[in-house]
Amino acid sequence: MKDTTIQYETRLNALQQAKALELPSREAMLSRSPSVAKFWDENRYLLSDAWAEWEKGEADKLFTLDESLLDAKLRAAVEQAWENPETELSVKALLEEVSQDVFQFQLFDPERLADLRHYLDAVANANIPLRPPYGIALNRGGAMLDKRSEGFLAAPSFQSLYQQLLDQYMRPIARLLFPEILGYDTQTFGFSIRYEAGVDTSLRLHTDASSVTLNVNINRPEESFTGSEVDFYDPATGNMNRLSFKPGVAMIHRGNVAHAAQPIRSGERSNLVLWLYGDRGLTPFKGNPAGDYDAHQRWTMPSNDYDDVAPF
Repeated sequence: MKDTTIQYETRLNALQQAKALELPSREAMLSRSPSVAKFWDENRYLLSDAWAEWEKGEADKLFTLDESLLDAKLRAAVEQAWENPETELSVKALLEEVSQDVFQFQLFDPERLADLRHYLDAVANANIPLRPPYGIALNRGGAMLDKRSEGFLAAPSFQSLYQQLLDQYMRPIARLLFPEILGYDTQTFGFSIRYEAGVDTSLRLHTDASSVTLNVNINRPEESFTGSEVDFYDPATGNMNRLSFKPGVAMIHRGNVAHAAQPIRSGERSNLVLWLYGDRGLTPFKGNPAGDYDAHQRWTMPSNDYDDVAPF
């Protein structure tokens, strides 16, 4: 009985306990200190409980995240394609190729980004430790989004929207554009980033450890910024194509497409970045045959179990 009482009190006070934790230093995170991994591992369940408790306590102040945040035309076309995959060309018609193998489309309704940003601003002010992404660089304003990541954003309604974006939207759209990734799209990964003028610098030319990457801007329409464009390498011309983000607009491309971010000159840019890749981190090799898949195979969920390996 005593152990049960202790467990109940621990769950009941998870939010208070989480807020009292001292986040590892920036230096420790950048150096990949073993103490950092230990911190997130030891507090994994406490933090998940804290996020659930926090969201419940904020329920009367926050919009419940759901598909209504998404662009109406895209939502209707995707819903129709799940019912009848033969209609998938209606989805493809909403996608514009803006550089070789780089496509752009309206994912979020710009007028609804205020609700999403209000939620994420509340997350940032919750004082619950979140692990920033530190792959190529440690982004000060970002967070890990996938449950396989240390210190991820475990708030239940956010996780529901996150999985919906990956499973209902990103994966079938990626298969439609890049057929060879089917089978190399069973695992998920995600993080948020925020670039601030005078704080964050450019991101050097790189490729992603993904089969497909989706990068969506979540700035509100009135939140302007300059700079912070993304350059994509075009193998057909050998040139770099410079593309700018607009509120709610997503760019989707193969992970092996080289790209770089320019310095932000004014304002702030906030984005969600989502990855798909195969079991054990496998991605298609360059020139991998597309395979003979039809629309009905594209609009399905993988049967593979989720693994627990995060790329970074």
